[in-house]
Order: sequence, then C-alpha cells, then structure tokens
Amino acid sequence: MNQLQQSLRLNALFSGVSGLALITFNKTMADLFGVNASAFWIIGLTLIFFTITIIYEIKKQRRLAVLWIITQDFIWVIGSLFILLASPFGITKTGHFFIGVIAFLVLLMGINQFIALQKTKHLLKK
Repeated sequence: MNQLQQSLRLNALFSGVSGLALITFNKTMADLFGVNASAFWIIGLTLIFFTITIIYEIKKQRRLAVLWIITQDFIWVIGSLFILLASPFGITKTGHFFIGVIAFLVLLMGINQFIALQKTKHLLKK
C-alpha cells in the first residue's frame, strides 16, 4: 500500500467512524451543539457516502477523483471556518470547539493526501 492509499485510508476511517457516531449519537450531539438532531443524521449519512467514495478510490487511484476528495476536505475546512466566524446556527461554545478540532484534523488529512498525491503522480490513472 503506497502513501496515498494510506492517507486515503485514514480519511475513510475517520470519516466513516465520524458518520456512524453522528448518526448513533445524534440526540447527544444535538444537545452538545444546541441544534436540531436531524442535522447530525444528514451530516452522518453524507460522511458515510463520502467514506464509500474514498474506499473506491483507494483501489482505483484516479488522480482527478483523488483531487476531488482533497477538495472536499478543504471545502469542509472552509465551511467550518465560516460557521466558527459567522456563528449562523447558534451553536454552543462546546460545539464550536469540536468544529474547530475536527476542521484542523481534516485540514491535516487534506494536506497529507495532497503531498502523497504529488509523490505518487506516476502511479495514478488519469
């Protein structure tokens, strides 16, 4: 398994576990964040779908698809920053803390995947 596959695998594991946790503990998360529980169902299901696409690309390793995964990670970080700065949903301070920590971890994964992609350029399908 090359470095790109390992970094994608970490993203898939993190996203999958997060998605399942959000779905399983949606009411607890809603209380913690001070928002409606249905939001965590939607985010959780989206993360499960994202995980499936990552797993598919661990095997295929198509450059454009991997770039799209990395782009989605960076979109997540930008969206998180917007939520932290604009506070549009009345999320609690504890919720903001979790959003910040998760955004930082996703940023690190995105950077790691981008570096790994650059190192394995010659191995990838277009």
